[in-house]
Amino acid sequence: MSSRHPENRRFLALAGSCVAIFWPGALAFGFPGVLAPYWMTMFHAGKGAIGNTLFFNLASLGIVMFFVGRWQERYGMRAMIMVGTVFLSLNMLTIAYAANLGMLYLWAFLNGAATCFIYTPAMTTVQRWFTRRRGLASGVINFTFGISAAIMSPLFHKMVASIGYVRMNLVVAVLALVCGLIAAPFTASPEQLKRPPALEPEAPDPLIPHHPSLSVRQCVRTRSFWFLWATWALQGAAGIGMVSLATTFGLSRGYAMPAAVLILTAFNTLSGFGRIIMGYLSDHVNRNRAMSVTFTAAGVAYLLLLQVSGLAGIMALAAVIGLAFGTLFSVSGPLAADCFGMRHFGAIIGLVFTAYGFFAGLLGATLSGYILDLTGGNFSIIFGYLSVCCFVAGVCIRFVTPPELEPDPDSAVVPARSSGNPS
Repeated sequence: MSSRHPENRRFLALAGSCVAIFWPGALAFGFPGVLAPYWMTMFHAGKGAIGNTLFFNLASLGIVMFFVGRWQERYGMRAMIMVGTVFLSLNMLTIAYAANLGMLYLWAFLNGAATCFIYTPAMTTVQRWFTRRRGLASGVINFTFGISAAIMSPLFHKMVASIGYVRMNLVVAVLALVCGLIAAPFTASPEQLKRPPALEPEAPDPLIPHHPSLSVRQCVRTRSFWFLWATWALQGAAGIGMVSLATTFGLSRGYAMPAAVLILTAFNTLSGFGRIIMGYLSDHVNRNRAMSVTFTAAGVAYLLLLQVSGLAGIMALAAVIGLAFGTLFSVSGPLAADCFGMRHFGAIIGLVFTAYGFFAGLLGATLSGYILDLTGGNFSIIFGYLSVCCFVAGVCIRFVTPPELEPDPDSAVVPARSSGNPS
């Protein structure tokens, strides 16, 4: 990329990362919700068995993301995103020709693994390019990650109805491959470009306290890491629960499938827009407080869902839950950079995602599905315990602060924005 326009390179990296993450987001947050009723018919399975799809998807994040965080330090962001794109596209053949639940679970697991190869490098790239606006940059990436599902959920429904299940999956495979391969060349981090002085990323703000980068070993010894980990397990469960339950809940209230999909669309819309809004706000207000408030609001929304009868009211409450889910994604990265630094950012976020992968999926998707099967479709127990998850997460995130530790000798000092008010 030409050095005559150094500022453009920063925004091209952001744009490329957004394009690369679009299809992983659509397939993670929109595809299962829309296709769940079809899968139940195709595989003669109950809600609990289909809910396992999200568990396998998230479990792969818990397993793979840490290693991607390590590998990207060696091979670079562009290479990781290209690998993930090809992997994501080829895996659509698995679901297109799935003949049983085992193949459905395999698709879900491999889809999550492919997402790791795209999401982690994209997040790391923009955090390194936008050192003074990490919250905003993270918000833009996660906005795209979330809003893609809101855009594609109605289209997935129309595509499967108009061109058929197999052909729809093949079309998605081609679109994901083309978009990802076009975007990948623009996603290099500043270090990869071996930039001249004109291409230096944003200078750190001298008024913002600097915290040294911690190694992974140091990070896991801190209280802050484990409170962040618990936050992802609990609030992640509350968010991913709505992904799997939105259309099913709408159908249980007597709405037709197109109307039920609107509940999922409302959730994903505010999850998407909330990511960029809360990411921007987190650069100017206390990150911990902002997350705590939205998590608590989601807990109240879950309690109110069964009290509201109109579709508009249900959509509004689902949107509040989506806002909290989007906030979890967009603000956690900058908060982790504040607390632990950028040198090992990818690996540390990968470890945090083990909570999301192994526990959020079980609590939010798998357990809720089996409870529905056992209770004949009673949502009161599910929404009750998901609200508790939100309330506890709102408390946990308050304790995620920069730890008082000496840095490793080989850890670079990387400027990071304080999690408090910078002004």
